[in-house]
Amino acid sequence: MCLRTNIHQAPRRPIMAHPPSPVYDWLDIPNKHKRTVYFDRANFQIILTDQPALPDIFQRHTCPTVQATATAIQTMVVRGAPAIGVTGAYGMILAARESTTMKEFMQHKATLDAARPTAVNLTWATSRMLEFAKHHVTTTSTTIAQLVPVLLDEAERLAEEDIAINLRMAQVGSTVVPVYKDRPTNISHRCNTGALAAVDWGTALGVIHYCHKILHRNIHVWVDETRPRLQGSRLSAWELTKAQVPMHLIADGVAGGLMRQGKIDVVLYGADRVALNGDVVNKIGTFPLSVLAHEHGIPVYAVVPTSTIDLTCATGDDIEIEERGRGEVVDLKLFSGGAGGGGSSIAPQNVPVYNPAFDNTPCKYVTGIVTEEGMCYPPFNESLRRVKEKAEQRIRRNWNGGNGSKM
Repeated sequence: MCLRTNIHQAPRRPIMAHPPSPVYDWLDIPNKHKRTVYFDRANFQIILTDQPALPDIFQRHTCPTVQATATAIQTMVVRGAPAIGVTGAYGMILAARESTTMKEFMQHKATLDAARPTAVNLTWATSRMLEFAKHHVTTTSTTIAQLVPVLLDEAERLAEEDIAINLRMAQVGSTVVPVYKDRPTNISHRCNTGALAAVDWGTALGVIHYCHKILHRNIHVWVDETRPRLQGSRLSAWELTKAQVPMHLIADGVAGGLMRQGKIDVVLYGADRVALNGDVVNKIGTFPLSVLAHEHGIPVYAVVPTSTIDLTCATGDDIEIEERGRGEVVDLKLFSGGAGGGGSSIAPQNVPVYNPAFDNTPCKYVTGIVTEEGMCYPPFNESLRRVKEKAEQRIRRNWNGGNGSKM
């Protein structure tokens, strides 16, 4: 294992001036720690908001090793595509410390990538860190041990970029949220896509936070509970409560009736991967929600950073859908359970379970895709390529001191 030499001498950019966090403001901690994921330099470990502990307990989870980081991603201590990506980038710093050769470094990358196969932000971030490391080794003859400080600086830059990207997406996304003079705008939202799913602010919930906190619009959110892991009820409801955004929590089957009654104006959700043709792979249940909205003439927008766009996948059917354990579906108890008390099971013991974590929403049900580089509309294979290239040019400019030249 390599020593963490000169770690405190790493070049550091100043923290960018972002608007106060819509979710973490209530915490009496330094602003640099008001994030879902950050790196603790003093103790050389990743700090995560422990999401399975919410909403009852707010606590932090530490990851001092690559394996601990992969486990935290796999067990959804951290979840949400942007947050997973930044966690993977920080994990590559731990990988550099635990490696003596580039081969070992790449093996650690593979461990991180395998933790969540559907969320493309993870492999995007670790690949970006690997490419940066190779470029640095080639141009400076740096050893793996000496990579630690520069990789940490790059990961910190990526984390700062995540917040800036989310705010740009929020601004773009706010333009497609309708405004009414005599009533609130009713927004349907699935899963959790806010500050907990990113470094801060978030994607689809980031748009909602921006409309409420920055633009001071009159909005109301219908929050799906999001079975089976209940990210809507446990996380989004917690976030919106902290941010004081008007909302109602609803069971997953309620949205269709609300649409028929004219009580939903727009549907916003995030994505774990977007294919070249505009198909959106997102939390399970997104597909039927989108079909219902399409049937009722309600616009549907996916809000995604360009890092979530995977141009190597022609359609959503090319994307691997993660299947998770049966316990997420059946290991719940009803509130009361007969004379014995203690609650009753929601399913027979040993019942077979199929538990896909995501589904694929074909592009015909998606009105548009919001990115930090602007709106994408059909034909998506053209508009997604355009914003993806703009984002890659931005990254290359950062690596080359702003001159935009390719490496």
